This record gives sequence, structure tokens and C-alpha cells, in this order.
Amino acid sequence: MTWRVGIDLGGTNCRGALVDTTGLVSSILCRPTPATADRSYLVAFLGDFIHELIASSETEISSIGLGVPGVISADGVVTVSPNLPQLNGFSLRSHLAKSFSLPVYVANDANAQAWGEAVCGAGRCFDSFAVITLGTGVGGGLVLHRQLWTGHDGAAGEIGHIMVEEDGLPCGCGAKGCLEQYASATALRRRAQALLATGKKSLLPAGDFSCATLFSVARQGDLLASQVVEEGGRRLGQVIAGLANLLNLDAILLCGGVAQGFDLLLPGIKREIVARCFDIPQRRLQILPGRLRDEAGILGSALLAH
Repeated sequence: MTWRVGIDLGGTNCRGALVDTTGLVSSILCRPTPATADRSYLVAFLGDFIHELIASSETEISSIGLGVPGVISADGVVTVSPNLPQLNGFSLRSHLAKSFSLPVYVANDANAQAWGEAVCGAGRCFDSFAVITLGTGVGGGLVLHRQLWTGHDGAAGEIGHIMVEEDGLPCGCGAKGCLEQYASATALRRRAQALLATGKKSLLPAGDFSCATLFSVARQGDLLASQVVEEGGRRLGQVIAGLANLLNLDAILLCGGVAQGFDLLLPGIKREIVARCFDIPQRRLQILPGRLRDEAGILGSALLAH
């Protein structure tokens, strides 16, 4: 048996594992991403992370697959990464291929998650669908007629940078009002903290807290937490309705940490779809949570590295 290394590099955590050709996952590893470090430190961290995974295998490693947030060119250059800007312009594939003497495939992280769901997860039964990844940022991946669609320059699927608020909050991409600033984990926590600062009562703790805490408190009926999640769902619904009208998709899959609140986000999403989406694509469209959770990006990046 040969293994592939699959890595999902996020703005908060870096997850990796060994994956075989059938999608079997072994030796799962997770480390905090040194997101504020300079390029040399981050690349060295990645090298050490891969070495640790390879060392855990008793059999041959055939290739390395890596999912990275941002626009990735066909030759594995990180063209632009709003959440890891120190990688902008860096030929990650070339560097890792030289370091490990193995074939390397570098994909956008949301594209990797979409492919993981297409092959092994909730997307297996759909011809055409989109994945929206909700974590530190918001990403998107498109599978059209069972093919991953990345566009001519690898820039397709940047759903998180569709504008949902004219002249809205500034985004790391340089624009204003992007979905990422209203529906990511970072955005939901920031919105809740802003409301708390006005003196509104809530069961939410003072200071920092996770989205898991936000969802837990919302499920207890907390009005402030419920408002924040409902607003995030409606922003997602704006974009999902547009995707449905444009592409007439079978499904939208929500993945990532914020998708743990799928049941809370769904009412706001559906309200916007009903208000904005044509009847025909609306009748076909299913909104579902991803099935693979933290393994989607690992599996997808490994399976793309053939």
C-alpha cells in the first residue's frame, strides 16, 4: 500500500494525514498555523509538518497534496492569499517538490474540500454543486458535471469576496462589504462582541469566545447570539441565491467550523433564497452540511495529488 500526504492549511489550524487511494485516512495531525509569522518561518513550519507525517508511515509515500487559502495558479504558485499574505507570489509546489523529491499538488483550500466531498462525502450523489467553507475566512469550490471548476487562472469560486454590503466593512482582499466580513467565524464573533459592547444583555462571556460557544448560547434562546447567527445566515443566503440563479446547482454544501451551526444558519439562508431566487433553480437546490468535517480538505488535497 502506498500513501499520499494530504494537508489542509487554514488561517487558524494546519491539519494533515496520510490518505490511500480509496480515501482511507491515517495518522491525523493538527497544529496551530503560525499565520502571523513571516514567509520563511511559515514555509519551514510546513516542511516540518510534512516530515512528521511522512515519518509516521511505514510504507512508501507517493505524493503530497496541499490545500491553501487563496488563488493558486496551475503551476502551484500562491498568486494571492488574503489570509496568509506572506505566501503571495510564492511557488509553493516547486519549493516542496525540491525539498521532498516527490510530486506535489497545491490547490485552493475550498477547492480541495469540494473535491473531498465530491469523492467521499455529501457531494457523491450530485452532478453539480458548490461548497462554501466557513472558517477563519469564507471560501468556495465548484464541482460542475463532476469536474472541479477552477477557472482559467485558478481564481474561480472566491465566494467569500462577493459583495453583500455596498461600502461595507473593509476586507483583507482590499475591497469592502465582502461576504467574508459578515459570515466567517471571525465576522460572527466580531459582530457579537460589538453588540455586547453596547451593553446588550447576553449569556455570552465577556472577552473572546468560539463560534461553538456562540451557537450553544443561541440554542439556549439568547436573543443577541440568535440575532448574530440569523444575520450571518441571511448574508449567506444572498450569495447562495445568486449562485443558484447563475448556475442552477443541485446543492450547496456548508463546510468548516461555522457549519457546526448549520441548523441555526438555515432559516436565514432560506428566507433570502425565497426572496431572491427564481422558482426553477430554487426547487432543485438542496442546502446541506458537509459530511467530512475536518477531513474534507485533507482528503481532497490528497486525492488531487495523483
